[in-house]
Amino acid sequence: MKLMWFHLMPYTELPDDFREKHPSVWVDIHSSLFDPRRAHLMYNDFMDELEFAAECGFDAVCVNEHHSNGYGLMPSPNLIASALARRTTDTALCVMGNSLALYNPPTRVAEEFAMIDCISGGRLIAGFPVGTPMDTCFAYSQNPSMLRERYYEAHDLVMRAWTEEDTFAFNGRFNQQRYVNIWPRPVQKPHPPIWIPGGGSVETWRWCAETDHVYAYLSYFGYLAGQATMDGFWKEMDRLGKDRNPYRAGFLQFVGVAETREQAYKLYREPAEYFYGRCLHVDPRFAAAPGYTSEATQRAGVVGQVAQVARMRRFDTLAREMDAIVEKGYVIIGSPDEVAAQLRQVATDLNVGHLMLLMQFGNMGKDLAKYNTKLFAEKVMPQLTDLFSDWEDRWWPQPMTRDVRASLTPFRQSAMAAQ
Repeated sequence: MKLMWFHLMPYTELPDDFREKHPSVWVDIHSSLFDPRRAHLMYNDFMDELEFAAECGFDAVCVNEHHSNGYGLMPSPNLIASALARRTTDTALCVMGNSLALYNPPTRVAEEFAMIDCISGGRLIAGFPVGTPMDTCFAYSQNPSMLRERYYEAHDLVMRAWTEEDTFAFNGRFNQQRYVNIWPRPVQKPHPPIWIPGGGSVETWRWCAETDHVYAYLSYFGYLAGQATMDGFWKEMDRLGKDRNPYRAGFLQFVGVAETREQAYKLYREPAEYFYGRCLHVDPRFAAAPGYTSEATQRAGVVGQVAQVARMRRFDTLAREMDAIVEKGYVIIGSPDEVAAQLRQVATDLNVGHLMLLMQFGNMGKDLAKYNTKLFAEKVMPQLTDLFSDWEDRWWPQPMTRDVRASLTPFRQSAMAAQ
């Protein structure tokens, strides 16, 4: 089983009365709330935390893309991933991802991901989200009825750019390029593993099966709410004749670990209540752009991540107090043994081989985030790594070995000496 450390990079100083005085944390969040000087400290703390997670032995560190967003300060996760590529050695770098439909031309994604793969020596996991309505339709003004078609075409262009050796012309509905010939090219062949972040869409499930990409459910509402979505995914895989290899899927879970459950409750109460009280304060107007959700998904009764937020806010059912947050499974807390037992059950019940862990959330400070990370790595991780050992993970990076990297150094030195 792969254990991955995920970071949203939330703005940690939203005011106490944010929910009462501001309509949304996304799209129209007011610029007066953002202090660039404070953000300087936040960004550097966040990058310290990601690097620390890599040092602690997590299989991967994960970053993602959001726009006009108070809980996700990464409009360009590639900037963060490129820094991590230099500051880490063996840890996989999961960029979740680049919202393909927002890039014009999409070859920009192919180029930048190839750069990260080269800098890191082949450690990139390339995430290709369709993107939320808030990011794509409202912040970036994309037509929701054309979004998925634009996304599919961009995906095909990136894949060809990575795999075709000769320069080619691309003449699609949304993209026309006379010369496609990206430099650099990725280390991994034929290309880095592709993961598709999703919130619950029949089309995404089917497309992952067709393309053999990983489906990664980025749920903010924990394993109890996520069970129905993952059951739907695996039923669709059964229907399409795919095996139940748990590494076909990934799942995101909030976690807070301490020496005792009582201590965990005290330590993580404030950041959990900050996240669910302020960071998920999304105006329902932005959550359901007409044409964004397909007919097939609506007929299947699948409720996506964004729609869940809107419904919960509309009917005031979103848990915002710690007791309900824990009871509903949004955040798993406890001693190391308690957390390990719960996560084993989660991974088994959901049949998920890639477990993404949010261990910094809300307004959690760097010291607590590092405590959470270190204790998990030392006392929880060893109890989980044996899961799914009978299955092959065909969707994991294949980096250059240390020996290969070391063998390149004399070549570079000798070439410089010859000059």
